[in-house]
Order: sequence, then C-alpha cells, then structure tokens
Amino acid sequence: MNKKERALFVEKKLNELFPNPKAPLDHRNAFTFLIAVLLSAQTTDKRVNIVTKELFKKASSPEEMLALGEKKVYEYIKTCGLAPKKAKAIISTSKILIEKHNGKVPKEIIDLEELPGVGHKTASVVVSEYFKKPAFPVDTHIHRLAQRWGLTNGKSVKQTENDLKEIFDEMNWRNLHLQIIFYGRAFCTARGCDGTICFMCKSLYPNRKTKKKTSKA
Repeated sequence: MNKKERALFVEKKLNELFPNPKAPLDHRNAFTFLIAVLLSAQTTDKRVNIVTKELFKKASSPEEMLALGEKKVYEYIKTCGLAPKKAKAIISTSKILIEKHNGKVPKEIIDLEELPGVGHKTASVVVSEYFKKPAFPVDTHIHRLAQRWGLTNGKSVKQTENDLKEIFDEMNWRNLHLQIIFYGRAFCTARGCDGTICFMCKSLYPNRKTKKKTSKA
C-alpha cells in the first residue's frame, strides 16, 4: 500500500471499530471543558472526571473558579499529575478570561494558546471538540500510531499534525483524532505493540519483521 491507501484503510477500519466517538471528558460548558482538557495532561481521563465532578459543583465559570482560589482548587485536583502547576494555571486562566475575554472561552487556537497551561494540543482539542471547528490535535498516541502506520516520518508532533491534515479530509479530523487515540489505548499501546503485533500494523505492513522505531512526542 502507498500512504493514501494506508490512510483509507485506517479510516475505514477505525469507523468500523469506533463509529461515533465521543470525548471522554465530562463537562458542563466551554469553560469546564477547557479546564478538563487542561487537567488531562499526564492524567487519565477517568481521574479527571473523578476530580471535576466535585470541582465543577463549586465552580463552573471563570468567576466562580477565581473566587474559589488556588489553594481550594488544588485540594480538589491534588490527585491529578502536576496538580500544583495546574491549580495555578487554572486560576491564572480564569483571571485572563474575565479580564480579556468577558468571561468567555475564545474560539480561536491562537487566543487559547495565550492562556496559562494551554498548549497547542489543548487548544486544538477545545476548538475541535467544543466549537466543532477543524483541528487535528496530536497526542502521544496519535504521534506513535501515525509513525507505525506510515502516515508520517515522525520528526516532530507538528510534522505529524501537518501530515495527517494533508492526507485526511478536513471533515473527518475530529472523529479521527478520537478514533486513533481509542485504538492506541486499546490495541496499539506503547509497550503492547511494536509495529508488528496489532491488527492495524499487521494489515498495513504484513511483511514487517522488525520493530518499528518511533520518536516520542
């Protein structure tokens, strides 16, 4: 298969496995979704949903979060990875949203990236999932699988994002982002597959005999 044929095969199989993918992070509005995505860095979605269940009862807007304060925010999220740093970022982000955006979450990636604790991937997830605008967030799973599947050379996360945007139709970016993550977690994990074990890797490269080395995100 050439790259385009591999992409078509991947898309077909992912649609069969995960026909209606939904974002696994619980939220009430754009602000709580932003906070949930921010918290998900180096933390499982399950853990994020546990801590935000109580946090969002107390604060579901920038104003309420700012009033809650950094110390109390930390108490709610302390079981998440990097909790002290995230608590500080949540309060700083809440303040900026109030001062610069009238308490609203901006809809553009460039504006979201200016918020503390919000990098390109987080901004892309918010834009894609909540505002339904074209974006292709690339996390460690997508970066790893895109290399194993021959869809990118994997020189950088940015290169992977650009390659995937180029080969897949824009209208499918949102679903593919989630589908690849779900497949990576279930079948093509970092240690559970090496490019020669899972169904997708074996189907795309049936003659591959050695491990596929991949660069990390």
